[in-house]
Amino acid sequence: MPGGRLTQSERQQIAVGLADGLPYAEIARRLERPTSTITREVMRNGGPSGYRADLAQRATQQRTQRRKQTPAQGSQALPQPHGRDAEAVRDYQERLTTVFMTSGLPKMMARVLGCLYTTDTGSLTAAELAQRLNVSPASISKAITFLEGLALVRRERDQRRRERYVVDDDLWYQSMLRSARANDEFIDTARQGITILGQGTPAANRLENAARFLDFVSEALIRAAEQGREVLYTRTQTTTPQDDTTTPRSDHA
Repeated sequence: MPGGRLTQSERQQIAVGLADGLPYAEIARRLERPTSTITREVMRNGGPSGYRADLAQRATQQRTQRRKQTPAQGSQALPQPHGRDAEAVRDYQERLTTVFMTSGLPKMMARVLGCLYTTDTGSLTAAELAQRLNVSPASISKAITFLEGLALVRRERDQRRRERYVVDDDLWYQSMLRSARANDEFIDTARQGITILGQGTPAANRLENAARFLDFVSEALIRAAEQGREVLYTRTQTTTPQDDTTTPRSDHA
């Protein structure tokens, strides 16, 4: 597959493919590009319904120009620990952001989450996020409020009383529970409709089947999340250094 940035001709072919209703994988196959490249290109430039080849080309040129003119700004200029390549880290962060966007998160919320997940601490202040993403504090505040509502980030105070935004393993568990319990309102409403529409009618049967399915899936999801949390967290917490678990040798060999 060819490497390098997408050309204007390729972007035009992407636009045509989207207009024809082709999936990302098929567009990628025709261009001999990775599917992730096409997905990232579309999601960062308006999405499937708003993608325009000329606007995408112009936006890419502007981003490239800004990077050349202001190399000291943004996350790409921050020192990278553990000998990491700053360019590779930035590209990966964009890829992770695209994954979050394709799962349904708006762009700014996905950028904030991607930024948090690529830090070793898993936490940043609003000022640090604004600096790394080169956006306003107001944009960060709005994104954090949205992510908190989905239980994807949490707030805490550090020793300097600064508010930090945190991602950790427990948040995935909390998010899974929230997702499962979000079905409860539909399940209850569907079952109310069964009485109104008449037990045994096609409409009532449709609602009853949907409620039973979601009820079953939700219970299974909650059970799996609780079991996974218990197994994985217990294993992490009970792991001890080898020296602490070694049985003392007898003096009488």
